[in-house]
Amino acid sequence: MTQVMITGATGLVGGHLLRMLRQTPEITGIAAPTRRPLADAYDVFNPHDPQLSDALAQVKDPLDIVFCCLGTTRREAGSKEAFIHADYTLVVDTAITGQRVGAKHMLVVSATGANPHSPFFYNRVKGEMEEALKAQHWPRLTLARPSMLLGDRNKKRFNESLMAPLFRLLPGNWKSIEARDVAKAMLITALSPAQEGVTVLDSAQLREIAQRARD
Repeated sequence: MTQVMITGATGLVGGHLLRMLRQTPEITGIAAPTRRPLADAYDVFNPHDPQLSDALAQVKDPLDIVFCCLGTTRREAGSKEAFIHADYTLVVDTAITGQRVGAKHMLVVSATGANPHSPFFYNRVKGEMEEALKAQHWPRLTLARPSMLLGDRNKKRFNESLMAPLFRLLPGNWKSIEARDVAKAMLITALSPAQEGVTVLDSAQLREIAQRARD
């Protein structure tokens, strides 16, 4: 019996992951706090509010695992400050909520190139977010670092639409990856026994884990 929480369930990776969680017998309870209500939440605890903070505060039952699939772009967020709020502050708030109710393993979607010292704003914020989670001393912390995500979004991202054909041709960790493969790899990792500590899964590793599950 495993109780989980997922934030970002209305997004690309999070939507795939929520569907997989619902179909996994080991998962016996799902909390999915969101900024807008889920279309179909009959079997999920779905507190929601536009800022997410009040929704997180409503999560009170004990948890085992926390998944965080929150993420946007500076263009989509509208400003640097809004991007930091979405990709750093709300991720850290998710982690704090998980620890408050006893979760021992957190898995978060970060990004290829995440580095707190990066000259690139996006990668720097992702790296700072990772460092903040490490400082919380989770028994298990899994950082998923996918490359450009492929899949059907509710809202198209202009730059990603232009770059997607190129990223399909790149080697290794820079090759684009299907969002459903990221979700599958995160779920498999969450339910697999592993040593405690921090695990970083790069894009190639995420793809490999998902591929092995299909073989």
